[in-house]
Formats: sequence, C-alpha cells, structure tokens
Amino acid sequence: MSDGFEVAGKLFQSRLLVGTGKYKDFEQTAKAIEASGAEIVTVAVRRVNLSDPSQPMLVDYVSPKKYTYLPNTAGCYTADDAVRTLRLAREAGGWDLVKLEVLGDQTTLYPNMPETLAAAEALIKDGFKVMVYCSDDPIQAKRLEDMGCVAIMPLGSLIGSGLGILNPVTIRLIKDSVSVPVLVDAGVGTASDAAQAMELGCDGVLINSAIALAQDPIAMATAMKLGVEAGRLAFRAGRMPRKSYADPSSPVAGVIGGGDLTAP
Repeated sequence: MSDGFEVAGKLFQSRLLVGTGKYKDFEQTAKAIEASGAEIVTVAVRRVNLSDPSQPMLVDYVSPKKYTYLPNTAGCYTADDAVRTLRLAREAGGWDLVKLEVLGDQTTLYPNMPETLAAAEALIKDGFKVMVYCSDDPIQAKRLEDMGCVAIMPLGSLIGSGLGILNPVTIRLIKDSVSVPVLVDAGVGTASDAAQAMELGCDGVLINSAIALAQDPIAMATAMKLGVEAGRLAFRAGRMPRKSYADPSSPVAGVIGGGDLTAP
C-alpha cells in the first residue's frame, strides 16, 4: 500500500531522508543513498562542493534529477549567516525547499531557537519553503508552524551522538500539536531508533552520521530503510495497550479439563 508523505506540496514515497556528509568519498555516498531508498538528500551548502568542476562534485554522483536536494545551513550560528547561505544556494541551484538549522554552540550543536525563529521569518518572507531543525519543544514547534514553516524537525538527541530518542513524550506532543510533517532530525544511532521515531507517529526521519559512520554504511543504510518501514507499519497497525499485569495469550474459558474438578 502506498504510504507516502507530503511536504511543500510534493509527495514522497520514502520517509527516510539522508545526509551526504561524513562518508569516505562521493562513491560511497551514492551507494549508501541508493541502498537507503531515500528520495530527499540534505546537502551542507558550506561544506559540500556543488559548483567547482575542478574538484569532485556531489552532483556527479548523486543526481539532482533523481533526488530532491535539500540545502541546509549546517555550521551556521547566526540567523544572518543562515539566511545568506540559503540565498547563495538558491542562486547556485534554484532550490527553494531548504532545511534551516541555526546552532547554539560547537559543543552540543543544540539549536539556537531565537536565531532560528528570526532566520525562519526572513526566509519565509523571501519565498523559501522552510523545513526547520529545532528543539524538542512543542511550544516552539507550534510557533514555527504558525510562521509558515513546511516541516518541523525536532532533535531526537544531540547531532552525531547516536543516543537515540531521549524524549519520546515531547516528540509525540509535537506531532500532536502541529499539522505539518514532523521528522526526527539528529541523534538516531541505529535502525531501532528510526523505528521508534516512526512508531511515535512521526512522518519521517533524517539520518546522516548513523549511516556514514557505520562500519558498513551500505548495510546500515538498508537497515535504516527497513527500520523506518517497520516503524511506520507498526504505527499504522496500532500497538496493543500497555498493561501493568499479565494477560494470558490463550483464553481461559473453554479449555480442555476446565470447570469444576469435583463434578461427576
């Protein structure tokens, strides 16, 4: 059954988004992306060569005709830097669907929410369709949606940490509080983390480090694809209710040998 998700008016079948950084080379990047089944790939505009033909270029390995490029502002610590970076990206490639992230410090790479809000406002006024990395705060998430962001991307845990989803309750609250897609961004370490994000009802997961830094990135990309698919299917199936007591799998009534043992 087709079960895609829509962002900024475009339908995607894969709910796994992948990054293009940290791989040993572009060839490995391309193989991992293909194995993941992803349709959207994020590109750190400040770090990946998109325009210098004298050096290896990502577009020669990962075709913008096959994949939707999602320029991001990785490495930006102010709203001004983020806005400037994405304006340059639009001039270079014509992209208007973008991923905004404005970081607070180099130790945690936690989002600076005042700067994020300022950048989102400026970009939306400038015609960008903004998918936004943010704290796992339902109030901030709702503000970003109200401003016009097309997707909310709360962190599962710190970028590159592989710690998984530390606050599933707040992720679920964000999903319940906004109507635009919610995608877990940052902290996923393995396929079970991706499945958990989807079981919470999230619309997708963005993964980079967990694939690129795995001992076998191609195999991990496949595992993440399956994890996302399994988690989504489990969410749609509806899990059994949690109980604080045992409940036998087989019915007690009508069992062979049941009833009053003293009866003739």
